[in-house]
Amino acid sequence: MKLNKFNFIIMFFFALMLSCSMAAQSWDFVKERDSIKIYTRKEAGKSLKSFRGITDINAPVENIFAILEDVNNTDWWDKSITQKKVLLYEKNKRAQYYLVYNLPWPVTDRDLCVDVTITIDSVSGERKINAVSLIGVIPERNDMVRIKEYHQSWTIMPAGKEMTHVILEGDVDPAGKIPDWISNMLIVDSPFKTISGLRDRIGEK
Repeated sequence: MKLNKFNFIIMFFFALMLSCSMAAQSWDFVKERDSIKIYTRKEAGKSLKSFRGITDINAPVENIFAILEDVNNTDWWDKSITQKKVLLYEKNKRAQYYLVYNLPWPVTDRDLCVDVTITIDSVSGERKINAVSLIGVIPERNDMVRIKEYHQSWTIMPAGKEMTHVILEGDVDPAGKIPDWISNMLIVDSPFKTISGLRDRIGEK
C-alpha cells in the first residue's frame, strides 16, 4: 500500500513538471502581415522573449537553402550590419563569422561572433541552420558592446513542388543599456524584416 502511494506521488510530480514544461514552451501569437506570422514566448529565467516567424514561400527548398547557407552574400539579413568577416566556412556543414551592428545614437554599436551548424535530412528534404554565439575568438572592442547570448535557427521544409515552409526562431540578449521593453518590441520586428528580406531575395533570382 505504501509503495502504491509512493508511486502515485512520483507520477503526480512527474505529470506536474511535464505540464509546466509544456506550458513554458507555448508560443503567443503577436501579429500576421504579408502571410508572415510572428509569435513570442517568455523563456524561464530570462527577461527577454524569444521569437518565432512562420511563412510559406513560393520557391523550391533548394533555392531558399542556397541563399540562407551563403555567408558571403548576407546584405538581405539586416540593414544595420556594417561589417562582416567570415572566420570559417564548410559548405553545407558549418560556418563561423563576425558581425558589427551600427545602431542609432545614443545606443552603442554591437558586435557578435556566431557559430553555425547545418543539418540536412536526405529523406524528408528538411534543412536546419542553427546559429549560436561564439565566445573567445575575436577580442572585444572598447567602442562596442559584445553580444554574448544569441541563438537563431532556420528550419525549411518542402511544402509542395514549388513551395517551402519556413520557420525562423531565436532569442538574443543585446547586452548593455537597452530597456527590455524596447528589446522585446524589436524581437517582433526583427524576424518579420528578416523573413521579408529572404522573400525579396528569392524574388531577385
